[in-house]
Amino acid sequence: MQTVHFTLAYWCLLVAALLPIACAGLAKAGMFGKPKREGGYDNASPRVWLARQKDWRARANAAQANSFEALPLFLAAVIIAHQLGAHQGRLDILAFLFVVLRILYIMMYVADMAKARSIVWVVALVTNIAILFIGYR
Repeated sequence: MQTVHFTLAYWCLLVAALLPIACAGLAKAGMFGKPKREGGYDNASPRVWLARQKDWRARANAAQANSFEALPLFLAAVIIAHQLGAHQGRLDILAFLFVVLRILYIMMYVADMAKARSIVWVVALVTNIAILFIGYR
């Protein structure tokens, strides 16, 4: 009987899928117990509440949206690389690098480091494209 296991790249898919949720949690952090009239989180209208946020909370919400935008290409790239029989060690390293870059991107977004954030975004995109083509022959 063959044992099947998740590769590191597959675990990275899970982490990448959870990053938008982490961003949303960050945007809402500390506001759950606060009354709505004092700016507390409004679970009845969460998108309206998030749209009113300023500064780092607004940037955390924007990082959430961008994390969702980056997710489909990463998911497809890792799955396609596996299907094409990419070298597993290289695929794992690139997938891990992508996740680390996305975490750095989120941190820089929230900290309002726009130029550095944009550079990290480009490097993450190039890494993602490398993942897509790593199994190409």
